[in-house]
Amino acid sequence: MTARPKDKTRNTTDKRILDKIKNHKRGKVFFPEDFIDTGSVDAIRQALHRLAKDDLIVHLAHGIYLYPKQDKELGTLYPPVEEIAKAIAKRDKARIFPTGLQALNKLGLSTQVPLKVVFLTDGAPRSIQIGKRTIKFKKTTPKNLSAEGEISGLVIQALREIGKDNVTNEQLARIHKLLQKEDLQKVLDDACLAPAWIAKIMLAAKKAELNYEKIL
Repeated sequence: MTARPKDKTRNTTDKRILDKIKNHKRGKVFFPEDFIDTGSVDAIRQALHRLAKDDLIVHLAHGIYLYPKQDKELGTLYPPVEEIAKAIAKRDKARIFPTGLQALNKLGLSTQVPLKVVFLTDGAPRSIQIGKRTIKFKKTTPKNLSAEGEISGLVIQALREIGKDNVTNEQLARIHKLLQKEDLQKVLDDACLAPAWIAKIMLAAKKAELNYEKIL
């Protein structure tokens, strides 16, 4: 029986893709579009499938791959969901901003790690399953993505999640402390984007600075 000749195109595409991947640090998220100079769309798709099958990369979700970090005890280490979301947004040239429980978690207002992470976006709305967790991109207006300060923007989204009548004194104290680190002008600008009750909380946190500005 005559042996089948080796598929040189296959070997070349696999090697080119793997070489490009290894030029990056482990933990990097990749997409098929990152390898358009290595072969045809179908050849790239098949090469990535083979590399994942050989455990050289991890297939996170449809069209999303990871060059994983490895730990001797824990095995494969996965990047935070927000890091994956940022990589997707960068590929799509879209803006995103964490909302809901993710915003609360980032501000230290909740220790709960949400299985469904929601990001506001000006890109295409979609949901992506990453293992047991879901990344949801929710289409929103430009106004909701216009916050100048990272902290003040997160505060707006976190307070929206908590609700006007559910904010505790402990949460207010935490928010006031966080906003002390934010630039006054950014807080003033971002307060204009928030509902009145949230703007009031934000401005109260910077009351001392506002009074100082008036004195000057």
